[in-house]
Amino acid sequence: MRVLPILLLGLLFAGAQAAPPKQAPARPASARQPPAAEAPTAAPAPSAEEEKGREINGVCAACHGEFGQGGKRGEYPRLAGQRAAYLKDQLKSFRARKRINLPMYPYTQERELPDEDIETVSEFLAGIQLPTRPPDFKDTDDALTRLLAMERVMIIPRVEGDVENGKKVYQKECFSCHGRTGRGRGKFPMLVGQYTSYLKKQVDAYLKGERPHDDEGTTGILNRIAEKDIQDILAYLTTLQEAEAAEAK
Repeated sequence: MRVLPILLLGLLFAGAQAAPPKQAPARPASARQPPAAEAPTAAPAPSAEEEKGREINGVCAACHGEFGQGGKRGEYPRLAGQRAAYLKDQLKSFRARKRINLPMYPYTQERELPDEDIETVSEFLAGIQLPTRPPDFKDTDDALTRLLAMERVMIIPRVEGDVENGKKVYQKECFSCHGRTGRGRGKFPMLVGQYTSYLKKQVDAYLKGERPHDDEGTTGILNRIAEKDIQDILAYLTTLQEAEAAEAK
C-alpha cells in the first residue's frame, strides 16, 4: 500500500562586431512594465502516510463515506474530524470484542487491520474537516462541481428540545470530558456534528448496559440524567454546529 522538463535554457550569444547601440533613455516609472506575476504556489503533495490512510479508508468508505461523513442518516456514524485517540480506541475495542458490533469484527482483525494501519487511518480521518455551510459558488460553476462540493458539507438538522436547559445540563455533566463546544478531549469523542439519531442510539445502548459509558457502568452519569434532559442536550448540540456555521460566514 505504498504509493510512490528539465528545461535547458539555451543562451543566445550575438557576436557584436560593431559598437553597441546607444542605450535608450529610461522610461518614467509610470510607463514601465509591471513585474511578472509570481506563479501560484502549488498545493503540497499528500504525504505517503496520508496516501496510505486514504487507501485504507477506501474500505471504510463503503459505509462511512469517502470523506468519513457517515451514511444512511446516522446508521453509519460520521468519522471525519473525530478524535484520533477515540477512533484508535474503538477500533481496538471492536477487535477485542469489548464493543459489540458484529459487522465491524471482520474489518478489525489483525490480519485485515494491523495496529500500524489503525494508527494511520485514525489520523487520516481525524484530519478531515467537513464544512458546516454550503460554499459560495461562482456563476460559472457547473452542476457537477456544485454537487461534488456539497457532498462534503455536513449539516445536522435541529431537533426538538429545550436548548437552554440542554446547555445547562451539558455544561454541568458533559463538558469535562467532551469539551465546552462538544469537540471531545483525549479518548472522549467529539459529539458536535455527529448524527443525532446515532448519538441517541448510543445513549440507549449505554443506558441498557450494552456498551460501557464510564467506570460506573449502569449507575454512571448518563443513568442519572433524566430522559427529557438527554433530549435537550441533543437539541443543544445541534445549535453548536449552527454557531460554527455562522462563524464561517
